[in-house]
Amino acid sequence: MINRTVAPPITDAVAFDLRLKPCDRYTLDNQVPVFAINAGAQEVVMIEWVFYAGNWYESKNIIAGTTNFLLKNGTKQRNAYSINEYFEFYGAYLNRSCYNETATITLHCLSKHVAELLPVVAELLTESIFPEQELAIYKQNQKQRLEVNLKKCDFVSNRLIDEYVYGFHHPYGKYTSTLDYDAVERTELEKFFNRFYQQGTCRVFAAGKLPTDLDQQLNRVFGSLPLNSAALPEINYSLNPATEKKYRIINDKEGVQGAIRIAQPFFNRHHPDFPKVQVLNNIFGGFFGSRLMSNIREDKGYTYGIHSYLQNHIHHSAWMISTEAGRDVCEATITEVYKEMELLRQEPVEQEELDLVKNYMIGSLLGDLDGPFQIIGRWKTYILNGLDEQYFYNSIDTIRKVTADDLQTLAQQHLNPEKFYELVVV
Repeated sequence: MINRTVAPPITDAVAFDLRLKPCDRYTLDNQVPVFAINAGAQEVVMIEWVFYAGNWYESKNIIAGTTNFLLKNGTKQRNAYSINEYFEFYGAYLNRSCYNETATITLHCLSKHVAELLPVVAELLTESIFPEQELAIYKQNQKQRLEVNLKKCDFVSNRLIDEYVYGFHHPYGKYTSTLDYDAVERTELEKFFNRFYQQGTCRVFAAGKLPTDLDQQLNRVFGSLPLNSAALPEINYSLNPATEKKYRIINDKEGVQGAIRIAQPFFNRHHPDFPKVQVLNNIFGGFFGSRLMSNIREDKGYTYGIHSYLQNHIHHSAWMISTEAGRDVCEATITEVYKEMELLRQEPVEQEELDLVKNYMIGSLLGDLDGPFQIIGRWKTYILNGLDEQYFYNSIDTIRKVTADDLQTLAQQHLNPEKFYELVVV
């Protein structure tokens, strides 16, 4: 019997032997690869179709996002209402999302209903017609939402800082206007749909309590479609960052709060220093116990929260510091951010703080592997970024072995105020 008067021993997370559950892999008849995690106690399934159909591949602004959104709004056989009613009848949830390089269709449902739902997903990929009425409603709603959001300092700051870091004509840096929505034509959506969905490069990710014959079901419904029949075009964009580094924007003369963004272009996951920089970033501003939070939130009381992070993009990335603060303390907040950069450049991180962050990061990894949906999400990140499971183990090894001297050297290389774009929108 357990003696409950004695506390159990505490084990540092860095001592855990973390393992990434392997994913099953198979290929449909049309060479579409499928990655699957069969695990979990509940009879639920998530299946995600990932297409290289993000705004990286559009020739006109917002065509990719509009096409993705309207996939669910009408086919040759069903209108938008019928599509939604069909999935709701089975207690399923079908969502779609568009990102910079990729666009997705994601199905969540009970395992026993997969066979009834897959044909309708295939119907969206083969027979979507983008009705003019649905397009008109989408345009109207998006323009109204944009007009509301443009009054918010945080929304405006997110748009502008990406433009400064990447350049307005880079897919990561461009943003939309109401005129962009007015300019969208249905024929442009049909053309994009045909090229990047019907014949597009596709990857399928599945997780949960999977039916034993899921591979056969997927192949029967999707294996004969012309997916992957057209080679993905080679499109490269160069960074064209702004020449000025400091910006102050008045968005609301009566506003009492300012949105602060401080960012610099940065390397992506393929750079050998990326895992070490993630450790440095967590110390700097990557979690609730970080230096930025301790100083600017807890000590100074300038903000409710402040964070730093490396943007999750495939081709290029940026190191970003983001917060909202009172209008009267925005400049003081920026000063404190640079002070924390200087401390990391000048003084090695104490071992106690470093151990705390290492345990936090390993513990977070452990939480990220809790369940099949989380596991397939990590696999998807690696696969779409051209990485393998060894990246997972190398990252853990880096977290365990990185030293205070390593981090100080990285801080001296990268945490220099003159490298950062600085924006305040009030």
